[in-house]
Amino acid sequence: MTLSASDPPAVDWAESGVVAVTGHPDGPLLVPPGRAAGRARELTSWIATVAPAITVDGARLLAERAALNNLHRRGTVSAGGRCRLLPTADGWAAISCARPDDPLLLGALIGATINAEDPWPPVADWVRNHPGAELAERAELLGVAAGPVRHEARPNAFAPMAPRPVEGLLVVDFSSLWAGPLCAHLLGLAGARVIKIETPDRPDGARRGNPAFYALLHHGHESVVLDPTDPAGRRALRALVDAADIVIEASRPRALAGFGLDAGTATARGAVWVSITAAGRESNRVGFGDDIAAAAGLVAYDAAGEPVFVGDAIADPLTGLTAAALAMSAPADGSGVLWDISMTDVVATTLTSDPVPRTRRRGGRWFIDADNGPVPVAEPTARTPPGPAADTGADTARVLESLRIPAP
Repeated sequence: MTLSASDPPAVDWAESGVVAVTGHPDGPLLVPPGRAAGRARELTSWIATVAPAITVDGARLLAERAALNNLHRRGTVSAGGRCRLLPTADGWAAISCARPDDPLLLGALIGATINAEDPWPPVADWVRNHPGAELAERAELLGVAAGPVRHEARPNAFAPMAPRPVEGLLVVDFSSLWAGPLCAHLLGLAGARVIKIETPDRPDGARRGNPAFYALLHHGHESVVLDPTDPAGRRALRALVDAADIVIEASRPRALAGFGLDAGTATARGAVWVSITAAGRESNRVGFGDDIAAAAGLVAYDAAGEPVFVGDAIADPLTGLTAAALAMSAPADGSGVLWDISMTDVVATTLTSDPVPRTRRRGGRWFIDADNGPVPVAEPTARTPPGPAADTGADTARVLESLRIPAP
């Protein structure tokens, strides 16, 4: 199954809202390379052929969180403020400090104790004197979300198979933050029953963020909390996976394997398993939307030739859209399939060597100079959540009872 072509890249980028969040705070808006916005539109167009009720614009989804959080362009600091682009001894690198333990991990990476309130000065000094390859090796070993900026365009390996409706199918969603939940959200809009799984000690970190954004992605989903350290909880988790038509995970495979859950067993009985990782199931790298996109090469360049972040964690929504399209397809013979979705690869497949157009400001508005004339740059926009998300674990007993799974 192929994706249909979209508008010219300049139009897609201009209408996405991403360009309005790309560049230095006191400089011009910058246009990203490649055609990620166009790919996002192609994906939602394809999804609409499977589920006509879904009328979202994939390009605009890329900046939806920026709109809800009122984020702005910050140059070498990510729009959300938790990632930095720093010069290395041989280029540039993207490094995130988003989790409570990250200052400690960054200290281990550079071999020094750092101030958790402001870890960046010593990290920047260390990175400046070391090559990107060394940073990547240490980051993967320690579980730090970081990597050197590379530009390696790759062919698209994520084309959907034969489309299949998902209305009435059971989706078990172990993911968190943005990419996986966006996939689950679109499956829910297409009519699937979505059960969100969290554990007592690791609720979705997005619950601590903007409640409107969380509600947008999770309204209508059922919330289940189970403890995998308890034998009865593990049995219930396994039973939920055994009942699922589609499983979504967004962690390294060993996480669910540690709970006794196996992708191979699920796909052998005909389920679709959507596995979202930073760099593929064989890699130990961790990452978030900003550092993954930048390290994969989706950065814009200022007049001095230095990189800046593109939009807000753009690898997340781009991956979520890709995952949803793949989950709405299946082998023609009805067999199961494991989708090994590397966020890095998803981004890299959108890169091209085409010239990047410039922007100009005229009459108080920004425009992109395109072949067919200037295209006005839109601000980020967001949909309105239709209602609240379920409280953590609110549906546990009812879900288990409905599926005839013994409660822990």
